[in-house]
Amino acid sequence: MKTVLKKLITPVLQKHWIVDLHFAIIRFICGMLLTIDFGASKFGMPWTPADRNLSLFEVSAWFPEDVAAYGGIFALFPVFFAWMGAFSEAVGGLLLAFGFKTRIASFLIICTMLVAIFMQKWSQGTWGMLPAMGFLWMATYNLYLGSGRFGIDYLISKKL
Repeated sequence: MKTVLKKLITPVLQKHWIVDLHFAIIRFICGMLLTIDFGASKFGMPWTPADRNLSLFEVSAWFPEDVAAYGGIFALFPVFFAWMGAFSEAVGGLLLAFGFKTRIASFLIICTMLVAIFMQKWSQGTWGMLPAMGFLWMATYNLYLGSGRFGIDYLISKKL
């Protein structure tokens, strides 16, 4: 179990630390944007003054309805897939930003962005797909590289 964990969290280190720093800055900014701009809204936050009398479920009820409209398996379990999408964007974005469980968070973000591109944004053309595509590409290289030198995974892998 320890060897599997070590392989999962040990990052690929670049030859020069400045490259790892560059990747870490991109990872942090994209992770925080994903959490704040995309993930938080799916949980019903931030609330506007008009929403103060509504429960959290009532405010965020639009997202399961959107997911159900995708059809297929999404229509069978819309609440589950809505929560998984919101979780991967909000929590996965935070994990990615701090380089903790980077590869797991990247995998969840990749799955979510593929669903967003093909099920929601495809009809909007390339311009509409651009944010999801950007997060997809960023998560793809983080799936391979891990956190680099500047992440919690690196500190944990040194202890193991």
